[in-house]
Order: sequence, then structure tokens, then C-alpha cells
Amino acid sequence: MTSFGFGRELVDHAQGPWIHTRDGRRILDFTGGVGVLNHGHNHPRILAARQRFQQQQRMEVHKTYFSPYLAALAHNLAAVLPGDLDMSFLPNSGAEAVEGAVKLAYKYHGGKRNTIMRSDISFHGKLLGSGSLTGSSQNHFTFPGIPGVVSFPYDDLAAVQAAVDATRDRRGKCDVYAILIEPFSASTMRWCSEEFLRGLRELCTREDIVLIFDEIYTGWGKTGTMFYFMRYPGLIPDVVTTSKSFGGGKSSISAYVARRPIFHKAYESFNDALLQSTSTTYYGFGEETATAIEAINVAVEEDFPARARDIERVLGPGLARLAKEHPDAIAEVRGVGALWGVFLDAPRVLDLVTKLAPGGLAKDPQFGTKLVTCAVISALYRDHDIYTYYTLNGKNPLVVGPSLVTGTAEVEHFLDRLDQTLAHGLPRLVTRFVKEKVSSLW
Repeated sequence: MTSFGFGRELVDHAQGPWIHTRDGRRILDFTGGVGVLNHGHNHPRILAARQRFQQQQRMEVHKTYFSPYLAALAHNLAAVLPGDLDMSFLPNSGAEAVEGAVKLAYKYHGGKRNTIMRSDISFHGKLLGSGSLTGSSQNHFTFPGIPGVVSFPYDDLAAVQAAVDATRDRRGKCDVYAILIEPFSASTMRWCSEEFLRGLRELCTREDIVLIFDEIYTGWGKTGTMFYFMRYPGLIPDVVTTSKSFGGGKSSISAYVARRPIFHKAYESFNDALLQSTSTTYYGFGEETATAIEAINVAVEEDFPARARDIERVLGPGLARLAKEHPDAIAEVRGVGALWGVFLDAPRVLDLVTKLAPGGLAKDPQFGTKLVTCAVISALYRDHDIYTYYTLNGKNPLVVGPSLVTGTAEVEHFLDRLDQTLAHGLPRLVTRFVKEKVSSLW
């Protein structure tokens, strides 16, 4: 963080896509809060909802009283999602939602199946359970985790079928209780084809495997539909997870939403109901749920999917143009809606830098790419007051993921400043960045 300057500055206030620091800088935030801020910073309707809750002295604790906020939020989730995705559990974080969904799938099969499948590029969280279901390069240290995890190549239906077949016993019975997939991988800027997703749905239906879609990052309009999978009519997972912008940028809340038959088979009995339904201390707290209700209202009434498509109409062609104008800097751009990755080339000069890097860094095959991307991020921030970031998964793209309250003027401003930055040339940007980093150590 200190490499970019973020860690040295204090923020005074923020509004919409803008951050104002105490030293008077006005920063254009193109991170979108890493998926949290589809509503931007301090959306007035989100603030007003929380203020009303406090002013009216509403009750937080719900477990021995009926919570109208919990009921309303569950109802609204069911109204937004397709099919019979209408049974919600509402913990605090995306990783908890993923683990709850997996726990549901395991209980659905009564513990008689022992294999869960996830993709090779997956990112589902960093808790012990969700971390073991994460296949990204961030997992360089092995913690204990969920047993029976099997990996498959992303967007490869034949590989999934082969992996499922490999679990069969002598009678041909499948041992897979769940398949967990990100329809759009926000950490790598890759997405599943419609053919793959529909094939996966057919496979899971045929084998009675619980199909879980992780839409924690991509939900609430980010990719041009309310959830990414909803661009394909009739495609319905058994469980979908959501978090990040679900809380409107203010509430720490997540959800997994299951199809009614799946949820009921797992938990609809006196003995089993408490295995999941009240296991989180802050589950369903009033102000958090009231905030999420308003966050959904805003996403629907302000048509966040349409806003993402408006951003895409400017951002997509603009990034493609920059890739043509700076072929020595940009290897590829790809994305959809308001979520794009700019894949920067590491010039040959970085081979020497990599060789001179400290031992741990030199072993990282992506070190050159990371260094180049960091140099561009630093220049955008220092020279043009634009805040971006890069992913630690895949090929480490610079992420262009503005909030959905960002206007076309701000998008064009970003494109112009990125153009000016790349015009300096990557070797010069890297040299400056390394010098600044070395000088900061003295």
C-alpha cells in the first residue's frame, strides 16, 4: 500500500466515485471498492435508511422476536432471483456464505457423498473451508480444509464430466455432492460460456449434484445483468451466493439463496433446523438487513444493470482503442459491464530486474507483470489522482471496475489519463516506480 501512496494518506470524506483526502486531493475511485461499492461511496439513500433505523430506535436483536427486516430482505431476494431460489441465509461475509452453501449441499446428501468440485482458478474466500475451495495462486501455503476437494479446468465441461465419472463406485454411483463455480471470475477476468453453464446444469440435475454459483463480486448489476448468470434465461443454480455490494457499501452482510427443495431436504426438521439457521451471532441484525433492503431497492429502481451497460459502451471501445495505440504496453483487454481487466506486457528489460529481485520475488513467475502493473497504478494515482488496483490471481490484470454511479464523463477522463500514462512507456514508468520504492527505504 505504501508503494502506491495509499497507505500514507488520510481520507477526509468520500461521495459517489470520488475520494477527498485531508491534504485536499480529489481522487477518482475506479476500484469500485473491489466489488463492494456498486452504489458508490455514501449513497444518500443508503445513509438515509441507516439514519431512519437509528432515529426510530429500531430493535437489533431478532432471535427471539420476529424480524420484519429479515423477512422483507428474504422476500426481496426471492423476488429479484429467478425460479424457486427463495430460501435465504444471511451471514456476514462472502466466505461465510460460500461455506454455508457447501454445508447445505453436504447435508442435502445426508453426508453420503464426500467429493466437492471447484475450478482451478477459483477464488471463494480465505477461511479454512472457503480457502480450501480456492484455487488461485494466492494459496501458496496449505492450511487444513474441507476434505474431498477436486479441481477441474475452468470452462471445460468435458473435464468436469470426466472428474465426476472418476468418483463413481462399482455400482456407478456418483460421489460428488456439490460443484462450486464462478460464472464470471472477477479475479482473472474470465467467464464461463453459456454452453458450459447449461451443460453443468444438465449434469448436476442428472447426477443430483448441488450446483452453486458464486456471484459475490459480480452481483447487483456489475456485469450488465442483476447477476451474471441471469443473462441466460432459464439457467438456475441450486444455490447462489452474494455479498459485497449487497450491503450497499455500508452493511457487512452476505447471503446464500437456495432452491426451496434443496433447503427443505437439508434442514426442514426439528432436529436439523438449528444446524444452520441461527449459527451466526450477527445474523439478521436489523440495521444491516434494513441497509441491504435499501441497497436492493436502489439497484432495481436505478437500474444498475443498465448503468453497467452504459459504462461498457464507453469503456469497452475505449480500452480496445488504447490496446491498439499502445501495443507494446497492453497485451489484452477483456471484461463486461463495469468490470474489465487490462493485461499489461512485461517488457524484456524486466528480465534483468527480475534477476536482481530478492529471492522470494525472483521465484514468482508473475513478478515482472506485477511490477509493470504496479508502476502504472502508481503513476495513475500520483500524477492523475486516479485510484485503481490489480488482482493477485491469474495474470494479474489492472482492474477497471468503477462503481455504477460513475458517469460517462468520469469514464472518459479515466481513459484519457490512462492513455497519457502509457504514453510515457512502461520502461520509464517502471524505472521511476523502482527508484521511488528504493528511496522510500532510506
